[in-house]
Amino acid sequence: MKRDYYEILGVSRTATAAEIKKAYRKKAIEYHPDRNPGDKEAEEKFKEAAEAYEILSDPDKRSRYDQFGHRAFEGAGGFEGGHFTNMEDIFSHFGDIFGDIFGGAYGSSRSRSSGGRRRPQYKGTDLRVKLKVNLKDIINGAEKKIKIKRKVKAPGTTYQTCHQCNGTGKVTRITNTIFGRMQTTGTCNVCGGIGEVLRTRGENSDANGMVLKEDIVTVKLPKGVRNGVQLRVAGKGNEAPGNYGMPGDLIVQLIEESDKHFKREGNNLHYDLYISMPEAVLGTEKIIETPSGKIKLRLEPGIQPGKILRLRNKGIPDIDGYGSGDLLINVNVWVPKKLTKEQKEFFKKNINHPNFQPNPGKSEKSFFEKIHDLFS
Repeated sequence: MKRDYYEILGVSRTATAAEIKKAYRKKAIEYHPDRNPGDKEAEEKFKEAAEAYEILSDPDKRSRYDQFGHRAFEGAGGFEGGHFTNMEDIFSHFGDIFGDIFGGAYGSSRSRSSGGRRRPQYKGTDLRVKLKVNLKDIINGAEKKIKIKRKVKAPGTTYQTCHQCNGTGKVTRITNTIFGRMQTTGTCNVCGGIGEVLRTRGENSDANGMVLKEDIVTVKLPKGVRNGVQLRVAGKGNEAPGNYGMPGDLIVQLIEESDKHFKREGNNLHYDLYISMPEAVLGTEKIIETPSGKIKLRLEPGIQPGKILRLRNKGIPDIDGYGSGDLLINVNVWVPKKLTKEQKEFFKKNINHPNFQPNPGKSEKSFFEKIHDLFS
């Protein structure tokens, strides 16, 4: 099982962004491969800390992690075969931090180009799609295939180091002012900060050598997802131009479809069961088709309209793994509007019979008491 991200960095769940960054810097220094050559355990802890920081440093990801834990990213790319499969990914992704920490004695060749120049850090843009899910998908979990169009490098496209910034993505300008010579550093206007420019442009590609490609992406839905949850599929967004950029991510927003038989309330499900008057008087058995399978109910004779039957743990699984909600069966007795002559005679004959007179006992709860019981 994955360790808690806060525990990995050694911070509390209320830690500020500055405290999280400081904690990660400390872990990165401790387990950096240049300080622990050949140490596989240190390398794994280095990757583990990077994974934790990737989530907790992003307000959106941190919010989803605080709400759903590791399940928020489970099966959607995340870090299971996602971003940080090797050390190069980490140095590329957190170049600003490693520039601060390892610019001197602990500088790493992984974060620099062959000429000693630091590579600019850039990433392709994210893609966003909406995915409809039904109640069966939510209860049982599912795998969904999504067809998307994403930008990729066109066949035949090659890049070379930008001559203006010499591959750094930055240019320094010196301006003469009344206060003397002023030096400013900004984004290279030739390569746009990438550090590379097109050498050869692939067929039908855009100005960056990119083309749209249709792709099929598999998204795994954890059990218990709800409307509005966003799943991130790492590396399935638009590719970045150049040789060293990282692809963006695919962000899948879930849209929960309403069900014609069941109504969701948190992790609980409500179901309206209609029975006839004879069934209510004599008792009956009913089989209910639910998204997770068939359920057989035995209704005792004399069951009252409005009776609520609670079936424990037959609702929706909790997304964090804390059990399941309940299935609440609301019993409704169907009163016919049309009767035959014989049926009418029967009710006329028995209208004043004691057995047909309302006589709720102490065990019979009022409507408001039943509502109170549901929410208490």
